[in-house]
Amino acid sequence: MTEQKDTEHNSVDSQQISETTDHVVTKSDNAWSSRITGIWKQATKNLVNLLPVEQVTQTIVQWFSVSEAEIAEILDTVRSELPTTEALLIGKPQAGKSSIVRGLTGVSAEIVGQGFRPHTQNTQRYAYPSSDLPLLIFTDTVGLGDVKQDTQIIIQELIGDLQQSSRRARVLILTVKINDFATDTLRQIAQQLRQQYPDIPCLLAVTCLHEVYPPSIVDHPDYPPDYEEINRAFAAIEQDFTGLCDRCVLIDFTLEEDGYNPVFYGLEALRDALADLLPEAEARAIYQLLDDVAGRQLGDLYRDAGRRYILPFAVMAAALAAVPLPFATMPVLTSLQVSMVGLLGKLYGQTLTPSQAGGVVSAIAGGFLAQAVARELIKFVPGFGSVIAASWAAAYTWALGEGACVYFGDLMGGKKPDPEKIQGVMKEAFQKAQEMFKGIKK
Repeated sequence: MTEQKDTEHNSVDSQQISETTDHVVTKSDNAWSSRITGIWKQATKNLVNLLPVEQVTQTIVQWFSVSEAEIAEILDTVRSELPTTEALLIGKPQAGKSSIVRGLTGVSAEIVGQGFRPHTQNTQRYAYPSSDLPLLIFTDTVGLGDVKQDTQIIIQELIGDLQQSSRRARVLILTVKINDFATDTLRQIAQQLRQQYPDIPCLLAVTCLHEVYPPSIVDHPDYPPDYEEINRAFAAIEQDFTGLCDRCVLIDFTLEEDGYNPVFYGLEALRDALADLLPEAEARAIYQLLDDVAGRQLGDLYRDAGRRYILPFAVMAAALAAVPLPFATMPVLTSLQVSMVGLLGKLYGQTLTPSQAGGVVSAIAGGFLAQAVARELIKFVPGFGSVIAASWAAAYTWALGEGACVYFGDLMGGKKPDPEKIQGVMKEAFQKAQEMFKGIKK
């Protein structure tokens, strides 16, 4: 009975999305064609002489006609080019592994908890922002420290994972609580993994610092903390892991309700340590995901999870636009954005097929793109520019995500999405995003 109700509900949702998309598209179709013609007339005379208006108009309209088969093919290619980092989190329960995931992704504890899926008997996996297009993949060990668990089985599972051929950058992250000195099992695992894979860097994260603060301390001090209790414990842990780790870092990632500020204490130190251990492209992606300006622009990370999922797709768009290959075409950006819109739809309780997500992209992006592309049309036409500016691709993707949030928010509230309202939100978001991503270079 429940399955039947769910099916009916999804069917109604899909029908509502389809009808609403048709409504938005119909309202903007005429304006779309006229705007494209107007844009073309504003382009350079040389470009006009070389390519007729009708040809360019047809080309631009086709950008929004990417088939599901084409999307799958493009995303498969994009996936192989993404600067993806796989982090293997190894530590006891409550040692801060999930907190590290929250700190690096910015999503809430609830979303992180729901995102992990069983991978092997003793590991779980979480891909951010999505399994289709991951920038970060976290593999979390479970059951470590449980006397019922065979350490060798855990080690063999991790080695089996690492044996699989992969182009992804990998890093081991060991987590130890500042007041936990029963680390024999963790050191045994680290030792065997380092012997088998000495080229995979290893970071030791010492966590839960507030548990050994002096009694009079009620908040985090300036980083790094300089208390005798912490210095003594940290030195002892470092000594225990001598020769097993390439970097050691002190962090304390808490929940907002715990009352410690900042919530992610030592996040910059963790970011810098990871960047030192990772290849340049992967390190740059992590820096962009944790950029201070982006954090200030977001402002409400915990109230609006949608924006935290828009950011990595904007970073992907910038990364791919900067590659001197034919990736920076609108079909590639459209495919990325179809995936992003599908993910945002799930956050708002809507399940979309790629075709439906593509319809949403077409509905809300057409009029906006017609205006935004005017100044840079030459970069979209084959032969007149190698790649789209990375910052432009990121800003456009960000704006589209913001528009999708408005679209799905209206649907969730029982309203029919207003194209003019969406265009206004996207225009404002695009301007802010251009400032946010202006430092992204080719």
